[in-house]
Amino acid sequence: MKISPARIAAFEVLSKIEKEKAFSSVLLPQYENDLSPKDKGLCHALTLGILRNLIGLDRVISEFTKDKKLDPAVRIALRIGLYQLLLLDKVPDYSAINESVNLVQYAKKTSAKGFVNAILRRATREKIDFRFADELERISVETSHPRWLIEKWVGQFGIEETEELAAANNEIPRTAFRMTSRSDGSPPSNASMSEFVEGCFTSENIGEDLFAMAEEGLIYFQDEASQMVAASVQIAEGGKFLDVCAAPGSKATLIGFKFDRLDSKLIIAGDLHYQRLHFMRGNFEAQGVEPANFVQYDAVESLPFGDQSFDTVLVDAPCSGTGTIRHNPEIRYFLSPGDLDDIPLKQLAILQNASKVVKSGGRLTYSTCSLEPEENEAVCARFLSANTDFQKVKPNVPDKFIDENGFAHTFPNRDNMDGFFVASFERR
Repeated sequence: MKISPARIAAFEVLSKIEKEKAFSSVLLPQYENDLSPKDKGLCHALTLGILRNLIGLDRVISEFTKDKKLDPAVRIALRIGLYQLLLLDKVPDYSAINESVNLVQYAKKTSAKGFVNAILRRATREKIDFRFADELERISVETSHPRWLIEKWVGQFGIEETEELAAANNEIPRTAFRMTSRSDGSPPSNASMSEFVEGCFTSENIGEDLFAMAEEGLIYFQDEASQMVAASVQIAEGGKFLDVCAAPGSKATLIGFKFDRLDSKLIIAGDLHYQRLHFMRGNFEAQGVEPANFVQYDAVESLPFGDQSFDTVLVDAPCSGTGTIRHNPEIRYFLSPGDLDDIPLKQLAILQNASKVVKSGGRLTYSTCSLEPEENEAVCARFLSANTDFQKVKPNVPDKFIDENGFAHTFPNRDNMDGFFVASFERR
């Protein structure tokens, strides 16, 4: 039974994502760690390509199987085979078919080998002409976004922008990164400097040189919009800064690096889970950034600090993550409409608790990587109505990203970066 390590790794990652709602960004580095560069590239392409085309691939499977109920392992093997046959040009048909059939045996579903072989061979001969009930179904299937999410975005952005946004979510994003304290400040020759974020670099291709620099702690991969949020934070000499929901530390390490020259500053980074705090501590060490003070707490309940004890507070709130679907394509399948009722309640509680520790004249920044107004403008409106001692101020980001209401937004289809929301408040 011959199966390439790349396909076995992709099968395992996709299976865990389906069973455990795990994230590809966490699983792929684990499974690719021992793969050759060639296998690592194929595993990456298969996993993310299938996740970006899941609904379309499943529609093909339904057409060929007449909606037959399939074992999850059999369905994943079919997705792997169909993705290679229909959307990946460099893989020979015989290889895609044979190894997908062998994956079924690898999963101990030997009785389905003939079935998988027959379906995949049909896919090489027959072209399926999809029929859609309406435009929303077409966009949903062709871009592999759940229909409810497409409907929601059409209400927010209109149908044309929604289709552009959904299509942008399936494009391979350019690689954004920054230099760390361990580097000499010299970026790779194939990198371009960001137009909007000082110290941010982008590259159209992520090669072995960038991977090697990241492993040495010389660069840190972080999306341009995420870096923009961190860059918007200001700390004065002697200032006290709190990153309320700090793990894994992407923004906190950038802020620590940016203000390393201030000897009298105080930076505190907190999170709910000890393991995430431990990982964040390692992130600071790997980047050569002076460690913050790490504190474990449940920010939804309260913060273990005195009232008005910080000059600057950042709440990068837990959210739906719909602005990061480019990097985390599985998010779209994990969400349900009800999540947008529950998540904002936690966000508002965290923001409310964070506001208590902001000094008079101090700055409170609220950000999410969500495109949804329920998590963004609505949370801010409820916060301001209940806290008249705070006023909205312009976020410290380029004017290009400020909307007519004084909030900042980035969008994948418009800005070629993840979708973020930023609001800033000042205590009177």
